[in-house]
Amino acid sequence: MAFVGVFLLMALWELVAARRPLTLGKARRWTANLSLVVLNTVLLRLAFPTAAVGAAVISAERGWGLLNGFEFPPLLAILASVVVLDLAIYLQHLMFHAVPVLWRLHRVHHADLDFDVTNGLRFHPIEILLSMGIKLALVVLIGPPVVGVLAFEVVLNATAMFNHGNVRLPQALDQVLRWLVVTPDMHRVHHSVVVAEANSNFGFSLPWWDRLLGTYQAQPAAGHENMEIGVGEIREQRPQGLLWMLLLPFTGKSGNYSIGRRWL
Repeated sequence: MAFVGVFLLMALWELVAARRPLTLGKARRWTANLSLVVLNTVLLRLAFPTAAVGAAVISAERGWGLLNGFEFPPLLAILASVVVLDLAIYLQHLMFHAVPVLWRLHRVHHADLDFDVTNGLRFHPIEILLSMGIKLALVVLIGPPVVGVLAFEVVLNATAMFNHGNVRLPQALDQVLRWLVVTPDMHRVHHSVVVAEANSNFGFSLPWWDRLLGTYQAQPAAGHENMEIGVGEIREQRPQGLLWMLLLPFTGKSGNYSIGRRWL
């Protein structure tokens, strides 16, 4: 219910206060992107019936993971779990940009010609399955409390839809919020066709990792209204349908992906 509520809120916000005009028709993009969401949801249920929260329950029952070996105040354990898991997602995101075969999968997310709430849900099924596998391994290794994993999942999904929203925030408010959470203007830079900008602002929920680890970029060089969204070498491939997204990782060259090209 939380997922649906945040999605509807962001969709309404986009209607009322859109940041940029859309390149493609919303009906066409939303049909494709949301079809991918449905497919991914079914695959995840089949491949990982217990998901991350279930892995946390099993880890707690069997005493697996670092946190299960020590006594921590419950609130501290929950907060630590959310922060550590968020750092892991940041590093995973970095890896999907740095490794050519992983970038092939991740560019399905970046190849969208527009940036709105559905873009935050658009990932290739293989990337989704790999990401869940990594998350489950981390839960078993860390041993976070069940509430901590649940809180992380809710925050991650809500902020992913928020920071991919095609919404307008007052600049002063954005400048304050981006010290606490990744804002749409902050994350939009990451979807630029400019390689150096695409290799910045990797955070999904917490904005601190980009600032601490040197991958933060405040604004796109062309400005938010004029910047181009997408992947340069495939921007002209405009079908953008479900089958096109499923086949994209297996077609063409991997293109400019490397983190080493961040400042080029």
